[in-house]
Amino acid sequence: MNRSDVTTALETALSSVLDRPVTELRGGTRLFDDLHLDSTTMLEMLMELEDSLGLEVDPEELDADDFETVDTFTDFALAQPSAEHGKAA
Repeated sequence: MNRSDVTTALETALSSVLDRPVTELRGGTRLFDDLHLDSTTMLEMLMELEDSLGLEVDPEELDADDFETVDTFTDFALAQPSAEHGKAA
């Protein structure tokens, strides 16, 4: 998984939870301020990304700073273990 994969999955997840097209996200796009997310839509977005990217997000590890912008969220997502990494070979 790379930055482009996360951004594409993020656009898809946001389009689904916000019920409107979200495309061409930029690194500096602020998730709460620019896209008008709230805590509920953020959790819905995380569930969508857990399914599409295989992320395993620990709620104890969530920090508001990780959801500031597309870039900070991408860094957060890339640092998370994925379901693929957790499987035995």
